Amino acid sequence: MSAATGKAGHAAGRWQRWQAWLGARREGADVLLPVRVGGTEYRQTTATPAHVLGFDTALLWVVVLLLAFSLVMVYSASIAMPDNPRFGTIAPTHFVLRHAMAIGMGFVAALIAFQVSMNAWERMAPWLFVASLVLLIAVLVPHVGTMVNGARRWLSLGVMNFQPSELAKFAVLIYAADYMVRKMEVKERFFRAVIPMGAAVAVVGALLLAEPDMGAFMVIAVIAMGILFLGGVNARMFFLIAFILLLAFAAMVWLSPWRRERIFAYLDPFSEAHALGKGYQLSHALIAIGRGEVFGVGLGASVEKLHWLPEAHTDFLLAVIGEEFGLVGVLALILAFLWLTRRIMQIGRQAIALDRVFSGLVAQGVAIWLGFQAFINMGVNLGALPTKGLTLPLMSFGGSAILMNLVAIAVVLRVDYENKLLMRGGRA
Repeated sequence: MSAATGKAGHAAGRWQRWQAWLGARREGADVLLPVRVGGTEYRQTTATPAHVLGFDTALLWVVVLLLAFSLVMVYSASIAMPDNPRFGTIAPTHFVLRHAMAIGMGFVAALIAFQVSMNAWERMAPWLFVASLVLLIAVLVPHVGTMVNGARRWLSLGVMNFQPSELAKFAVLIYAADYMVRKMEVKERFFRAVIPMGAAVAVVGALLLAEPDMGAFMVIAVIAMGILFLGGVNARMFFLIAFILLLAFAAMVWLSPWRRERIFAYLDPFSEAHALGKGYQLSHALIAIGRGEVFGVGLGASVEKLHWLPEAHTDFLLAVIGEEFGLVGVLALILAFLWLTRRIMQIGRQAIALDRVFSGLVAQGVAIWLGFQAFINMGVNLGALPTKGLTLPLMSFGGSAILMNLVAIAVVLRVDYENKLLMRGGRA
């Protein structure tokens, strides 16, 4: 037999073996994967195909696309910053390079977070919460916390300023999920199930209001409330807590003259009293979105970012997107966040269906966090809600926010990975 005939025979044999394996897979049989060892010898391995055991690649790609779009828009919104004397002598790429560095650090932190099992996160929950409290206290210490625009919210780490309130969102989320698992037996009792968690959130809120950072406190309160509700707390107790929180936030606004002024400016941003004061950002955000109309004025052609709209690369990035990409761009972004939130919720529900309550509550808590914060930011940019200093998740310039957003997404992917592992008969 010639060498050519021998090679053809070996190739035909390989093809037949693969066809037999694929046919068995289609019929639902739990067969082993044939792997070549050397020459023409094959052996069986228990390796599971990557698409079965891997994490949710669709979710990962949507996050990557949002981050890529954020790089483009942060560069577009900040390219004129060097012309502003307030920022000194900086390069046109100053903010986009820092944003790219934050995304890079976020990916490294996310890779590390993905390696941590959900059992380990559950064990670390109380200690992570305590660490976030320590950092929130450190921010308020003179010469330790960094003050920017009258607010003391950052710790200087040299390469970047870290905002402990972003860590606090994640820490409260993990702690609340762990708390609900521990209190599952007494979740119908108000004082034993709800009061301790309420006290923990109140302590965090007091530290955040001292900075001040009411926006972060709102997000943390909603995360905790959402996890309590999804964890099975009695509906009457839930609505009672929600009513108390609404009264508390209303009192905070009413008793604070500058917060009260923001509400009045939101109601009439173009009035003579507010157009150059508390309503300045909102009025120019609305002008930017109005200029964009349906299809926008084109990438880079925004006028409002040229020192008319303050903080265009952070809190009001959506206004620049609306001006440059119009209604189509804004709707596309809204749909992306809706899909992202729904997908993460589905992963959480799947974990609970597999009797992994902690993992499920963590995933659903991340969905509440990203969805609620995106809703508030978009509402502010569109004039539907009063101005509040919250960034657009995964999009706005802000190192610590991007870092913690990516860590949270990595934990969700870990939940999905462990779900699939369990469904294949393994151990999470």
